Amino acid sequence: MMSVLISICSRLSSRFQREQTCSGKHLLRLLLAALLLCGTIPDLAAQELQATVTVMADKVRGTDPKVFKTLQNAIRDFLNTRKWTNRSYAPNEKIVCNFLLNIQKAAGDNVYAASLTVQSIRPVYNASYQTNLLNYEDPNVTFRYVEFQPLNFNDNQPGGSDPLQANLTAVLAYYAYMIVGFDEDSFVPRGGDAFFKKAQQIVSNAPEGRDINGWKAFEGNRNRYWLVDNLLNSRLNRFHEVFYQYHRKGLDVMYDHMSEGREAVLKTLSVLNAIRADNPNVMLMPLFFTAKSAELAGIFSKAPPQERLEAANLLKQLDPSNSGRYENMTAGK
Repeated sequence: MMSVLISICSRLSSRFQREQTCSGKHLLRLLLAALLLCGTIPDLAAQELQATVTVMADKVRGTDPKVFKTLQNAIRDFLNTRKWTNRSYAPNEKIVCNFLLNIQKAAGDNVYAASLTVQSIRPVYNASYQTNLLNYEDPNVTFRYVEFQPLNFNDNQPGGSDPLQANLTAVLAYYAYMIVGFDEDSFVPRGGDAFFKKAQQIVSNAPEGRDINGWKAFEGNRNRYWLVDNLLNSRLNRFHEVFYQYHRKGLDVMYDHMSEGREAVLKTLSVLNAIRADNPNVMLMPLFFTAKSAELAGIFSKAPPQERLEAANLLKQLDPSNSGRYENMTAGK
């Protein structure tokens, strides 16, 4: 437990420096304490992601299972050894995330149709608790893979020379930038914009082909195109402020000031409700509540009755698919 708290303290202290909300001396004390307790100086050249990768292919017949194990290792190395930003992350700053590639079928010669579930988490200040930032399943990942082929990606040419082969790395890179973007947004106002724009660049130059889906507006109203469109659409600017306030002014202060932190979270729900009223059916709403519904129910189940009821009424409007959970919350369950 102590090692977890030290790691979280050190990571959050680094982020506070960029936000410039801590004094230099206080920050230095926190960092030195963490370094002394850990007994090491971090490698400042470390990459940004600490990704766990799982490839499931139980439904695929006629392919050696070793191929998918090799693919799993290749994806892990691709995500964890590539630099996704131009800054240095200490090892304790790495973003913990999970990628689950569930291959549904073989769709041709070395071609596979899969879904990809992506989750990323962020530590909460002064606590061992970690909060979900992203928890999303992308149902449209079709790609070509031959065992031991290198996973190459070029930001300037994400479509590559073989669209089906390039589609896998384009999708992975897209979500890597999303993960970094959401993480930065939770620490610094609009901190994720540069990374969402990187993801948008991939969308604009994505691989194209008959079996490739998820990159175009006309292919659905909840896909990779619409996610990054929502995040960079000026009509939805308030969402970024909500995301920042929810984490930095809400969750991060709850250990020391529970009522103050819970009040800040409640205010973000009111703003989200205003966003929803002005922009019905946007993708960001279900995305947010898929990650946060259980957490919100837990936060407000311990609130005073009046605050609990106000939160429940807002949540049932914002996230009707989880109304039952919020009804239980109203009863303090």
